[in-house]
Amino acid sequence: MEIDLSKKTPHSLDYHIESVIEGKRKFENVFQAVTRMILEYPDGIKKITVNGRPTYDFQIFRKSKKHIIGMYDEINSFVSFVKDAADGGSSAEMAFVLVGEPGNGKTFFVDYLNKCYREFIAERENQRFTYRMNNLDKLGVYGRINSIESQTFEDPMILAMNLFEEKDKNIEYLESLGASEEQIIKYYKNYRPLGACSDYIFNQIREYSDGDIEKMKSFIEVVPIPISETRGTLTGKYAAKDKITSSAVDLLGDESITRLLHIPDTNNPYRFDLRRGALARVAGGGIHFADEIFKNKRDLVQVYLGVIQNRTIEIEGFKWPLDTLIVATSNNSEFQRFLEEKEQAPIVDRCRITYMAHNTNYKLQQELTKLAIGSQEKTTFTGEKLNIDPNLNYALSVAFILSRMPQNNKLTPIEMMKLAAGEVAGEKSVKTLAEVIDQLNRETDITKRFGQKGLGHRNLGRAIQILLERSETQEGKCMYAGDIFPSIESVILDYVQDPNDRAKYLNDLKIAKSLHRENVMTSIFNAYMDEPDAIHKDVLNYVNMVIGIDAKNLGPNKLWTYKDPQTGKLVSIKIDENYIDSVENRLGLKSKEQKQSYRTTIAKIYGQKMIQDPNYDFMDNNDLVKAVTDVRLKSDIAGAGSLIGALSNRTNEENQKLYNRMIKTMIEKLGYDKTSAEKTIEYFCTQEDNT
Repeated sequence: MEIDLSKKTPHSLDYHIESVIEGKRKFENVFQAVTRMILEYPDGIKKITVNGRPTYDFQIFRKSKKHIIGMYDEINSFVSFVKDAADGGSSAEMAFVLVGEPGNGKTFFVDYLNKCYREFIAERENQRFTYRMNNLDKLGVYGRINSIESQTFEDPMILAMNLFEEKDKNIEYLESLGASEEQIIKYYKNYRPLGACSDYIFNQIREYSDGDIEKMKSFIEVVPIPISETRGTLTGKYAAKDKITSSAVDLLGDESITRLLHIPDTNNPYRFDLRRGALARVAGGGIHFADEIFKNKRDLVQVYLGVIQNRTIEIEGFKWPLDTLIVATSNNSEFQRFLEEKEQAPIVDRCRITYMAHNTNYKLQQELTKLAIGSQEKTTFTGEKLNIDPNLNYALSVAFILSRMPQNNKLTPIEMMKLAAGEVAGEKSVKTLAEVIDQLNRETDITKRFGQKGLGHRNLGRAIQILLERSETQEGKCMYAGDIFPSIESVILDYVQDPNDRAKYLNDLKIAKSLHRENVMTSIFNAYMDEPDAIHKDVLNYVNMVIGIDAKNLGPNKLWTYKDPQTGKLVSIKIDENYIDSVENRLGLKSKEQKQSYRTTIAKIYGQKMIQDPNYDFMDNNDLVKAVTDVRLKSDIAGAGSLIGALSNRTNEENQKLYNRMIKTMIEKLGYDKTSAEKTIEYFCTQEDNT
């Protein structure tokens, strides 16, 4: 049954235009849609501090289970880019290009953006529409082709603004449907002519209808734009191919032999099938992802230049305007090679280049490492449960973050790592880190900038794969943290080509081992004390004693009463000056002046951190944690050496009981399994990595 589309049905042109005027449907370009998607997301913007600088965190990029982690600068650049384009700025004639090392999340960022956009457009109020021209058999020139959809998914409002040949008549038509002068001005900001084939066919309809507008509208049916990741409609990807198989046809489309069999008129631009190319499928307010854009051969890059600059598909003089956001990626080496070809400068001028760094925050890296390890329960080759050492994530994360810390005279790699995670690094402040980053980011060699070089996410995956292959992992049914270091070493030796980089990463690995050692010491102390938070409490005791020692209300019995910032309750603590001195001696503070200076620093940190976070516990201060651990081990059982002796030599019953009790605590309270608990105690009893 033929539908009369001249009447106001949900598929008619008049109904659609009235819906847009009333605000029930949207008419906006892709930049406006993406900007709205980001900025109108519930609680969409948070102010945060990253590396000592205030910035914004856009919550839409953190919404799903597998979301983007970090990338604050890159996301800020992208949001600024699309907002400028939405406001009619120069970004509307540019592409957004992420350049960085392999395995740092460039492709994941674009895929995630595309996923969010598809979900956003799938919502009823954000749905995008196009039109098709029906009943073409009446024209008698299209053979068996009865219906033709706009090849570039043009918005029906674009058709409405081109309905008559005179602009004034189109404005009158919009006014007759209820559009105000202000709305019409707004719509015409997004005006573009019809694509070659739509324009040609609609003129044939005009001739057939003798200019009768109602008769012309009866040929038009408004339909939603299909949203499909696999068909590449609305969001599409073009991955660079080699020089032989790549062709401009993959992007633009080509003449269709099938259509030529139906269309005798060789002047008809509909003989070109644009949907064969990746661009037409995203031309109706979509996102085009050009993966490794600079790997393409030169003529394809020239095609991109035309598309980016003019926002049109051009074939044999015919033009089809686009409404497309172009996002591209490239690795550093390909981009540098492209820059060396001076004649290619125009395309770079048309790109907003953002250099994407690796993640440099080890706390965020722990989330990425968790994803790399996998959420599903792991099993051995024989199908038995494979346990995960609770220290594995930390050991992996620290090793990979340290590889991304550049060498610098002002900060050690550990200080840099701690400050980048918002932690305390002795006397060094986050201001020093900000200065170092500023200095590094002035380097013309991109790879020398902060976070631009290091072991990437793919190498992280490889290290985990090598760990799983090991016979120790399979036999012990445990991914033991100590075994990850030889795995990372294998990755460095096999996959890092530059000898200088290799030497640096191997040195960073030694530092990571020493941090892992300190982590193990904390676990062993907690196991010995039979309490998961034993060291945590002792560190806070030292801090509170340091603050209370100079308190005015300190009585002769050395009891100090203070308000616990975490619980808000009054707590009394006895100041033990011998304990304070012992910890400070372990820290290497000999003179009274050094000790007083350190106490002042602790009090200052306490004052600053407790305002921001009442739960701050000083556990990020590795030196202090290590000193407290050593002092407590010494005071409790005459030193760590004695504990090592007791755990190593289990020939007497008392030592065996201690060993069994600690294993039990580690399994029941600290999250270890039997293999990782035994191996961790065994590692503690060696002098390996003891710095």
